[in-house]
Amino acid sequence: MFRLAAKTAALATKPSPLALAALRHNHAQAGEPNFLQSVEIFFERAAKHANVSLDTLAHIKRTDGILSVTFPIELPDGRVEIVQGYRAQHSRHRTPVKGGIRYSPDVDLQEVEALASLMTFKNAVVDVPFGGAKGGVKIDPTKYDERTIERITRRFTLELCQKNFIGPGIDVPAPDMGTSGREMSWIFDTYRQFNPSDVNAAACVTGKPIPQGGVRGRTEATGLGVYFGIREFLTYPEIQKQTGLSGQIEDLKVVVQGFGNVGYWAARFLSSNGAKVIGVAEYNGGIYNEDGLDIEALLAHRQATKTFEGFAGGKFVKDSVSLLEKECDVLIPAALEQQIHVGNAPNVKAKIVAEAANGPVTPAAHDILIQRGIPVLPDLLLNAGGVTVSYFEWLKNLSHVRFGRMNKRWDEQGKSKLVDLVEDVAGRKLSAIERRQVIHGAEEHDLVYSGLEDTMIVACAETHQTALKKGIDHRTAAFSNAISKIATTYEGSGMIFMK
Repeated sequence: MFRLAAKTAALATKPSPLALAALRHNHAQAGEPNFLQSVEIFFERAAKHANVSLDTLAHIKRTDGILSVTFPIELPDGRVEIVQGYRAQHSRHRTPVKGGIRYSPDVDLQEVEALASLMTFKNAVVDVPFGGAKGGVKIDPTKYDERTIERITRRFTLELCQKNFIGPGIDVPAPDMGTSGREMSWIFDTYRQFNPSDVNAAACVTGKPIPQGGVRGRTEATGLGVYFGIREFLTYPEIQKQTGLSGQIEDLKVVVQGFGNVGYWAARFLSSNGAKVIGVAEYNGGIYNEDGLDIEALLAHRQATKTFEGFAGGKFVKDSVSLLEKECDVLIPAALEQQIHVGNAPNVKAKIVAEAANGPVTPAAHDILIQRGIPVLPDLLLNAGGVTVSYFEWLKNLSHVRFGRMNKRWDEQGKSKLVDLVEDVAGRKLSAIERRQVIHGAEEHDLVYSGLEDTMIVACAETHQTALKKGIDHRTAAFSNAISKIATTYEGSGMIFMK
């Protein structure tokens, strides 16, 4: 059901930082906390339900280490520009720490710290044994040629190497806004040059292209995780009762904000399984069709024109933010932080808000939605698909073997013998197509999807059960579970009390 063409995967690119920056006009209203403060507010609310000592909570909340660097880059015209970069390691309760590197003119220290802390809790929620980290370089990559971007990436990696902020067992970056497998390849190559004897050098970064040690399924992993999460929550009787939804994906009406890597894949998986994606919002306009949008045709149109305007399969909406207030079953903010705030939360007409971006709902907006009876599926659970599959890539790099290579043929031979026995007993031979479907051995792509699906099923069930048991919302439940798991690691090792 989920096998997808590599060619299409390559088309789903991340939106540019400049494009996403244009969405910031819709961010938190005056008087609302900034992104880092919002994460801390959610942490404090959950900490009351985690049964963890105050000393341990204080340690979990703080960022363990921050790297702030500047370095000169000579531009093609001879000018020299000073570039600012950051890397925050929020929690080293487990190593390595893990988190993406974004390139954006809006990068600052509070954003990097907030994202690093979210990574800590996200990893814990889905039982990925990493601490949390995040990095950023304060540039608009659309303003530089490829050679200059490569030099910036390699120089930033050099800074990480020199300060011991990268390594397979130390800190493992990944793509984020404004970066992709291309930048991860440059990071890998630079690290390898400075660590030529490290046989595990490929594990210093994830999100790499397949030829560089990447894992099949990573590109669509976050969007697929969003799909799995929504699917699971729809099966819970309490959610069905609260929302009036049937529990089925079929004919679900969905609005997505953001048509980059996460938003596109979430929309694709939902629509390919029967949902109607009726609206998609981007920084330069949105598109709406009550009967459902053709996601592949929409992607092709946007790739060709850089806009939704002129797309024959829907109505162009100049004020894309208005789509957040359209009546729908599921609203998926998949663009940027603080997009649903006190100014528009009262107008949200979705039955479920599913956070595919990091921090798209402010604390005040969260409270408004919960009070209105709208479940919020939190970011640290719902968009954990990316780091889950990054974990699989890291394991692949450490084991130096492609998933499925050692067992695929063995499985097929065993299934083939079983089919022969069944055919003899039943007196009926399977067709060639039926036989291939039955005896097919799992390849890397199949195993990655299966592992991600199992991870999301378990994490969603665990979060939902905590919410029911403690009478709290799902965000607080997810944070509470994460805090408890981290505290167990800290206190069990004695880290908290070392002098």
